[in-house]
This record gives sequence, structure tokens and C-alpha cells, in this order.
Amino acid sequence: MSNTHRPPTRRTANEPWTARRGPRVVVTGIGVISAAGTGVEENWKRVVAGEPTAARDSVLFGSPVDFACRVPDFDPGPRPGGPQAERLDRYAQLAMVAAAEALASAGLPASPGDPDRCGIVLGSVAGGMGTLEEQAARLERGGPTAVAGRTMPLGLLSSAAGAISVRHGLRGTCLSVATACASGTQAIGLARDLVGAGTLDIALAGGADAPLTPFNAAAYARLRALSRRADDPRGASRPFSATRDGFVLGEGAGFLVLEREDDARARRAPLLAVVAGHAATADAHHAVRPDPTGSGARRAMLGALADADLDPGSVGHINAHGTSTLLNDAVEGTAIGEVFGDRVAVSSTKGVTGHTFGAAGALEAAYAVLALREGLIPPTANLTDPDPSIPVDLVAAQARRARLDAVMSNSFGFGGYNASLVLTTV
Repeated sequence: MSNTHRPPTRRTANEPWTARRGPRVVVTGIGVISAAGTGVEENWKRVVAGEPTAARDSVLFGSPVDFACRVPDFDPGPRPGGPQAERLDRYAQLAMVAAAEALASAGLPASPGDPDRCGIVLGSVAGGMGTLEEQAARLERGGPTAVAGRTMPLGLLSSAAGAISVRHGLRGTCLSVATACASGTQAIGLARDLVGAGTLDIALAGGADAPLTPFNAAAYARLRALSRRADDPRGASRPFSATRDGFVLGEGAGFLVLEREDDARARRAPLLAVVAGHAATADAHHAVRPDPTGSGARRAMLGALADADLDPGSVGHINAHGTSTLLNDAVEGTAIGEVFGDRVAVSSTKGVTGHTFGAAGALEAAYAVLALREGLIPPTANLTDPDPSIPVDLVAAQARRARLDAVMSNSFGFGGYNASLVLTTV
């Protein structure tokens, strides 16, 4: 494999951090909810086992594709977030649950630190589309007076970040990021920069989406992006498989708590990982299709490595975007091969969770942190027939033990958005 696109040799993951790079920003808390379960422990158990979650979905009956990866038995009432969570769009309800777990796991109270120095950066694609879709149907049936007065506050893309800010009293920077399916990853990278620059002391960073609606199912089916494997929903999401035929809609939310390392040590917080590198690029190619050369994806990975001051050989695992679509998997696999050769273990956890849109990058960053800490690389569910044209070391069948000092998480989205994170041991 050509070395043309590789950066010059840099430090290894366990070498000292140089002062010129500024303060290290660490992960001190994680919160997740997906079709794999509610909470980190339940999610990780199913992701490591490679257990798919896709099933027929009653909400989607009558849609061109009527199966998806839905959070099981979700009731926002008794969950963290309090009674007001019941009045939010589903995507914001999921976000509230993940945010509360992240803060608790970081050893932070419900209203942490100086509220003016604590903030939120949240990525989403669909936002409150469930609310908007429901109210549009009411408008058609009953006219303008049938539309609920709360429609716009709940339907806004920014509603989840705002709800979390209100619930936890966070008065610092509060941002919503919309860069298609790279949104969750870019939110974490942006939050890392805000904390590293001293704009925030604590940041809740992540993503949330609940796109399991008839409109989304119809629209993405018309785009020919969804798997049509209706006779085998559990086997439908099969990233990097030679027989892949599209992604499976999923929902969920994920958050990381980010702090400067010195601050985290001072309060004896859990030190889970360092957000060492981040980069975002654009293909400038097409509204839907990725650049077939993989240039944007390659530049994002190289940029994240350069930001982390690491050589490709330091990375032991990549949680790939791996959506199970023909073009995305082929382009990402080629780009990974050009940057890393076949020396890095690659897997996609979307075989378990489906494609959770703006939540994907956040969930997968959380899984990457857990892989780093546990020394355990999740398998790619349903990968029984790897695509021979993808030149990388794909982890299939079962989880793989490995000593990991640095891992990468990739996210790519419609419109040519690309984002990569590098996470290292503390």
C-alpha cells in the first residue's frame, strides 16, 4: 500500500503530550441509549456480542420498509429528566436520558459546576421531525386550529440541547450541530475545542435522533438508501458485506462529558480517554453520493491523526461509519486502506444498532472509548461474507481482544460531510 497520503512519523499514543498543544481534554462520563438498550452496560454487552436489533416496527407498517432498530420499552416518564421529558419530541427524550447518565457517570450532580462555564454541543439530523410529521397530519385532517401550540418549540432541531440546558441549569455555550450523519462526531470535536480553549469547563457533547417515522421510512426508501431485506430484518444491516443492500433506520442518543485533564484530576473524576484528535472535511462532490476517490474521508482521518500528533501505526482500531450501503462502505474501506493499510482492526457497530443518524457518531465514539478501556474490539454483526474489494482487516463473527493505545471513530454524511475522532488512553 502506498505511503503517499500518510503523515510524517509522529509520537506514539503512550508518549508524553507536548505542552505546545495546550491542555488535554478528557472524557469523564458516558451516557447512551439505543436499540441495544438503555445505558452503557446494556449497550456494550449487546454490541460486543454482535447481536442485531432490527425488527418489524408497528409504527412503520404500511411503509415501503417496515423494520427498524427501535429503543425497546422506552417510557420517558420514569427515566432521568423528570416529568417534563414527557412533553418533548422523542429525540429530545432520548437525549435527556443519555445526558443524565453521562453526568452521573462523570460523578457530577444534576446541575454541575459553575453553570456559566458548563455547556452542550449536540448533533442531530432529523431533530423534532416526529412532532412536525404528526402535526402536519393534524393540519391536513383538521385545519390550522388542529395544530398544537407547542409544535415549533418541540420540532426545532435545537429543542433537545435547550431542554438539557433547562433541566441541568447549564448556562454556557449551547449549540446544535447539523452536518448530516457526521453531526454527532463534529459535536464532540467542537466541544473538545471549546473546552480546550477555556470557553467551557465542562461540555456535554454528543448526538440524538429518532427518525423512525413513516415519512423518513418512505423518503429514504425512495432514495434507495434502505435495506429491503424484509424477510430477515435482523440480518439486514450488514456493513462491509458483499451482499449489503442499504442501511436500517435506527434511533438513539449518546453523550460524552468532556473536561480539561487538570480539572478532572482535581475533582478526582473518572479519566476514561483523551479526545486527542479531530478533523472535519467536505467532499464538495454531490448531494448524496460520496466522492468515489475517498478524498474527503481520507483527509478527515489524516487531519485527525495530525491533530493528535500520531502516526497511523499508533491506531489499533477504527469504529467505521460503515452504514451497510454499497457506496459508503466501499469508499470508506478504500480510504482506510490508503491511510492505514491492513494493519488496523476495523468494525462497524451499525450491524447492531442500525443507522442512528446524528446519534451515530456519538454512540460510536462512546463504543470506541469502551473498546479502548476494555481492550476489546466489537465485531461487525452479520458480516459473514466480507466484500473482497475492501482492503482492510474487518472484525467479524466475534469480538477481538487487543492492546489499544489509540482508536479512531469515523462519521460521514449526505452532502459530503466527513469527520473523524482520535481517542487515546489517559
